[in-house]
Amino acid sequence: MSASFVHPSSFVDEGATVGAGSKIWHFCHVMAGAVLGERCNLGQNVVVMPGTRIGNNCKIQNNVSIYEGVELEDDVFCGPSCVFTNVMNPRSHVSRKHAYRRTLVQRGSSIGANATIVCGVTLGTFSFIGAGAVVTSDVPAFALMVGVPARQVGWMCQCGERLRVSAGRGRCESCGAEYEETAGALRMTRDPAAR
Repeated sequence: MSASFVHPSSFVDEGATVGAGSKIWHFCHVMAGAVLGERCNLGQNVVVMPGTRIGNNCKIQNNVSIYEGVELEDDVFCGPSCVFTNVMNPRSHVSRKHAYRRTLVQRGSSIGANATIVCGVTLGTFSFIGAGAVVTSDVPAFALMVGVPARQVGWMCQCGERLRVSAGRGRCESCGAEYEETAGALRMTRDPAAR
């Protein structure tokens, strides 16, 4: 696998880990103690704070800050200018580093441009957060979330297409994956990629 690429205008502090094949573009800063997986792509003006973990094959678009307490699992997409927080009640004159809340973005999730993820939540596997949404609570796997505050309006396939679920069953017309809905949760019952 190829070595990582860091644009000359960016900084990767000593003590940060950058995986093979990752690309860090203009005006980024990856701080000491941050872990960036393999084959990641950081767009322009991305900041990755100490103690954060970013999985493999993550795409972080322009103007995104990954604050302490945020963890991205593999294959996560962060759209341009999406926002993470890490404190519920910030004040400039009060130090609340002891009050950082963990935010977990599980494998395959997508966060749309300008969406805000309020700290202390988990975005479920392959969830899809619409552009401009404000997420204030946990999001189920495969859920499609829109609005302020974000509310669930449907389900998304792992391939990124919207699912039609009827009588507790759904099948993606694009990739052929099959799903079952039970008690407000969706699970994949057939993955066409699995052999």
